Amino acid sequence: MLYYVIHKQQNNLTAVTEFFLLGFQVNQSLRVSLSCLLFVVYCVTICGNLLIITLVSTSKTLHTPMYFFISQLSISDILVITDIVPNMLYILLNNGGTITFIDCITQFYFLCCSETFECFLLTVMSYDRYVAICNPLHYSTIMTSGHCVIFIVICFLLAFSMILIFMVPTAQLNFCGLNIIDHLLCDIVPLLELSCSDTFIVHLGIYLLSIPVILIPTLIIVVSYIHIISAVLRIPSSTGRQKAFSTCSSHLIVVSIFFWTIFSVYVIPTKGQSSTISKVLSLLYTVFTPLINPIIYSLRNKDIIKSLLEVADKRVIW
Repeated sequence: MLYYVIHKQQNNLTAVTEFFLLGFQVNQSLRVSLSCLLFVVYCVTICGNLLIITLVSTSKTLHTPMYFFISQLSISDILVITDIVPNMLYILLNNGGTITFIDCITQFYFLCCSETFECFLLTVMSYDRYVAICNPLHYSTIMTSGHCVIFIVICFLLAFSMILIFMVPTAQLNFCGLNIIDHLLCDIVPLLELSCSDTFIVHLGIYLLSIPVILIPTLIIVVSYIHIISAVLRIPSSTGRQKAFSTCSSHLIVVSIFFWTIFSVYVIPTKGQSSTISKVLSLLYTVFTPLINPIIYSLRNKDIIKSLLEVADKRVIW
């Protein structure tokens, strides 16, 4: 069924004020199964990230810069999955659904802000590990609680302001004719494909924004880990090397997963790529990454496991 929404008539073109998201066009039983799985993943992700936030805020042993940044990462993951999953569940259960242009732009804006914030945060976390391993004597003076808060505020302000570079011209685009988006969420690629306006400014903004948001953070992280690996290899004992590298292995895994999914969706050319593959890749960075982050940091971190056991013991005693 084709959805057309008449708002005003200009130059014999019908302006679109709503979009219809197709979701996964499969049979009802499979859609219900996917919805149930997605709902479980959503609940587990929220609970897992809230658990990390609670442990970091209540356990004195976790009152360090590294765990403070991990708690901020959990907040970002909650924002991402909450922005996307509820509407995605509605679309799956109803075999598609309408979304207004304003709601579509709002959803995409907060998704971009959260993902951009996470890019900057992961970069700050790599710098934290660099200072801890390569310059341990000055770590306490460089990574103070005040400096950590300043880092987070800067990341937050940069993310929510820089995205406006291409979000404002995107919101001013005209959409006319067909308004069907073969996707699970409002994303920039299908939006630009439907626009009947000149999208040069939007594309230019995206290309310019990719330098400070993706390329520079990636470069900083790579350089940081080159210095970290070099410093670790100079440690004489194997035990010392293992202990030093274990402090940043979880972060390295999270960084690899996050940037791999971002590059797969937005950097690697999508021409010839099926809509199903695009949807699955979008699920990876909007649903899978927020789920896997707390699992990686909890299962691979002795301090978090220890704090969790301490809380569990207190509950048992009470």
